[in-house]
Amino acid sequence: MKFQFSEKKVKLPGNVHAYAEKKVMKLARFFDEDAEALVVFSVEKDRNNVELTVRGAGTWFRAHESTSDMFASIDAAIGTIERQIRKNKTRLARRLRQDAFVRSVEETSFVPEEPEEDLSIVRVKNFQMQPMRREEAVLQMNLLGHSFFAFRDEDSDGAFAVVYKRGDGGYGLIVDAQ
Repeated sequence: MKFQFSEKKVKLPGNVHAYAEKKVMKLARFFDEDAEALVVFSVEKDRNNVELTVRGAGTWFRAHESTSDMFASIDAAIGTIERQIRKNKTRLARRLRQDAFVRSVEETSFVPEEPEEDLSIVRVKNFQMQPMRREEAVLQMNLLGHSFFAFRDEDSDGAFAVVYKRGDGGYGLIVDAQ
C-alpha cells in the first residue's frame, strides 16, 4: 500500500505518521498491493482532524474524524472505514467475483468547452470513470459521502451517467439520451 501524508495548519512529529501508517496497514488485507492511502492531518480549535481516503481497485473509501487527540482521530478513521467495508461486504465481494479489480479505466476530465463571461471556475477535478452497474455507483457514492456520482453505465453500453441522492431519501439517475 502506498501512503501520502498531508498536514494543514499543523506540523506533526514523525511518530504520528508512523502510527498512522501502521494502523492503515491493517486495512491492506482488503486491498491489492497497488492501493493508495491519503491521510490529511489538521487542527482547528483544539480539535485534531484526520481525513483518511483509501483507494483500491477503483473503489474509494473516505472517513473524517475529529477528536481531542490525533492518535484517537486516526483510530476512529480506521474504524469508520472498517465499518464501511463490513457494511458493504456482500456488495464488494460481488464486485470481486465480477473481476472489478482487473477492469481498465479510461481517463476523463470535466472541463467546460467555453464558459460564459460571468462564470468563473474555481476548481477543476480530473478523475477516471469506471464502467459499473447502477447499484455499484450508488454504493460508491455512499462510501464517499457525496450527493452525486458520475460513472460509465454498464447497462447502457458505457454511456455517461450520474446517480444522485434525492431530497426524499431515494436515488435518482441522469443518463445520456443519445
